[in-house]
Amino acid sequence: MNKEEIVTTVSEENIYKLNGRVPLKKAIPFGLQHVLAMFVANLAPVIIVCGAAVVRGSGEHLTSAEITSILQCAMFTAGIGTCMQLYPVWKIGSKLPIVMGVSFTFLGSLLVISTNPSLGYEGMIGAVILGGIFEGLVGLSAKYWKRFLTPVVSACVVIAIGLSLLSVGMDSWGGGSGVEDFGAWYHLLVGTFTLVVCLISHYRLKGIYKNLNILVGLIFGYLLSVILTVTGIAPMVDFSNIAETIHQIGYFSIPKLVFFTEHMPVFDLGAFFTIAIVFLVSAAETTGATTAVCKGALNRDIQMEELQGSLAVDGFSSAISGCFGCLPLTSFSQNVGLVTMTQVINRFTIFMGALILILASLFPPLGAFFQSLPQSVLGGCTVMMFGSIMYEGIKMLKDNTFDERTMIIVSLAFCIGVGVTQTSGNFFTYFPSVVGEIFNGNAVAGVFVVSLLLSLVLPEKKKGNENM
Repeated sequence: MNKEEIVTTVSEENIYKLNGRVPLKKAIPFGLQHVLAMFVANLAPVIIVCGAAVVRGSGEHLTSAEITSILQCAMFTAGIGTCMQLYPVWKIGSKLPIVMGVSFTFLGSLLVISTNPSLGYEGMIGAVILGGIFEGLVGLSAKYWKRFLTPVVSACVVIAIGLSLLSVGMDSWGGGSGVEDFGAWYHLLVGTFTLVVCLISHYRLKGIYKNLNILVGLIFGYLLSVILTVTGIAPMVDFSNIAETIHQIGYFSIPKLVFFTEHMPVFDLGAFFTIAIVFLVSAAETTGATTAVCKGALNRDIQMEELQGSLAVDGFSSAISGCFGCLPLTSFSQNVGLVTMTQVINRFTIFMGALILILASLFPPLGAFFQSLPQSVLGGCTVMMFGSIMYEGIKMLKDNTFDERTMIIVSLAFCIGVGVTQTSGNFFTYFPSVVGEIFNGNAVAGVFVVSLLLSLVLPEKKKGNENM
C-alpha cells in the first residue's frame, strides 16, 4: 500500500494514507485523540511563564482574566500552526501529520525576560515575534546547512527527544510536576488503569478502531477520576475552572491580537539574542521530530522541502503566536509518538484535531473542560507514546555504520548531553546564565550540539580502507 498516493474517494482506510478524505465519524475521534494527547502540555508553559511575568515598567503581574485569554490564544495558535503544517502556504508547511503546540524548551529564557521589570511580558512577546521570524528564515534556508545534519546526528536527536519526555510522562502519572500529593495511590491507580485500558483496547479492538486505544484510555481514565471525585474518595477532577472561565470570559470569545490590548510588544535586541539560540535548539528538535514522522510513519527519509516547510512553520507560527501574546510553538513530540505508534497519518484526520483546538479557543468553557483532564490519566496514556519516539530513534541509528566513529559520536553525545542535566549541582555555574538555561535542563540541546560538532570534526573512514 502506497501511503502517500492521492486518493479522491472517501474511505475509512484512508486514515493510514497521508492524503485522502476520511468519513467525519472516523476523522473526528482520531483528531480528538491528538488534541487530548497534547492539550494540557500545550497550556502548561503559558500558565508557568505568564503566572510569573510582570508588566513592563509597573512590576505588577498579569490578571487571571488576562492569563485565561492567553490560554485561549494558545489553543487558537496551536490549531493555526497545525493547519499550516498540514496544508502549506507557499513553502511554509511540510504536508506531514505534525501537530504544533506551545514549547517547553523556551521556559528558562522566557522566565528570565518576562520577570525583568525593564522588559516584562511586553519584552518577552517582542522577543518571541522576532525570534520566530528568525527561525522561519533559518528553516527556509535549510538546503544550505542540511548536509551538516548527518544521519547519526538526526538519530541522536530523536532518541534524546524520547529520553527527555520519559520524565514528563512519569511526572504526569504521579499526578503532575510539583503537586503536593504527587505519587498518591489514587494517581498511580488511575494512571495504571488508563495504561491497562490502552493496551487492552489496542489488542482487543478490531481494524482501525484499535488505533483509538489512546482515546479509549483517556475516556475510561477520566470516568474513573470523576467517580473517585464525586464519591469523595480522592480529589481528581476540578470542575471549578469551568465556572470561573465562564465568569471571566463568557461562553464565546474571539482571540485578540496583542496589539489591541494594553500590552504592546517591546522589541529589545538583548531579549532577542537571549531567545535566538533557543530557537535554534527548537529547530533541532523539530528536525528530529519531522525525521521521526518520515521514518516511523512513512518508512522513508525526510525530503528537503519537508524539512524547510516544517522549520518555517516552527518559526513563523511562533511569530504569529507572539502576535497573539502567546509563547513560541513547536512540533509536539507527544503527537509524533502517537502518529508513529498508530500509523494514522491522514492529514484530513489531523486537520479535524486542529479545528477542535480552534473551536476550543472560541468557546472557552470547552477548553476549560479539556483542561480538567487529570495529569495521571495523561501519564498512563503517554508513557507508551514517548517510548515509541525513542524506539524510532534507535531504528534510525541502526541504519548507520556501526564503526568506531559512530561509537564515539553516540557515546559522547549522550554522556555529555544527558549527563550535564543529571549532575548534583549546576554544571554551568560559572558560565553566562543563558548557557545554563539552554543546556542544564534540556538534554536534546546538549545531545544535538555534541553530536553535530563531533560529526563535523571526526574524520570518516574512507571506503577504500574498510578492509585494510
